[in-house]
Amino acid sequence: MMTRLRAAWLAGLLLAGVAFLAWAQIAVPELARRITDLTATLSAEQLAALENKLAAFEAEKGSQIAVLIVPTLAGEDIAAFGIRVAERWRIGRGKVDDGLILIVAKDDRQMRIEVGYGLEGAIPDAIAKRVIAEVIAPRFRDGDFYGGLDAGLTQLMRLIEGEALPPPAPGGAAPDDTVFGLLVMGGV
Repeated sequence: MMTRLRAAWLAGLLLAGVAFLAWAQIAVPELARRITDLTATLSAEQLAALENKLAAFEAEKGSQIAVLIVPTLAGEDIAAFGIRVAERWRIGRGKVDDGLILIVAKDDRQMRIEVGYGLEGAIPDAIAKRVIAEVIAPRFRDGDFYGGLDAGLTQLMRLIEGEALPPPAPGGAAPDDTVFGLLVMGGV
């Protein structure tokens, strides 16, 4: 009888722990623009410059890139958070799956690059880690967050440019095939 009680108590404790972890996850913000800075790290001018750079790249190549800067992940694994962001945002052209999300957890000093299957040839995990370690992180350590993002995005765009992808739809990406097109068409 005592063993059953102890087992039931441990099962209840385990269930409560799992429920707490699920509750403790930070919310994935809505996708409203290419650069989402929840830390107010970037100035309005810097946000606009990066936003314009990514919009021009998307118009030229078709691939979509988004950046998410959060203060902290509150203990959540950045890879798990990255998957949640990718599933929610669905960056990239539907059938091509050529989206990329750069995630920065500023106070945790963590970064991750999530790429769609269409870009895994151009940016495998090893290359993504090198871009973070060799291009972005050194500038971040110097306090130059804009410079790190700008240089990192430039390097990622160069890598994507070398990938054989379908061209963007004439006149830009088809609104029904892109998240950003849906945002524009939806009036957001």
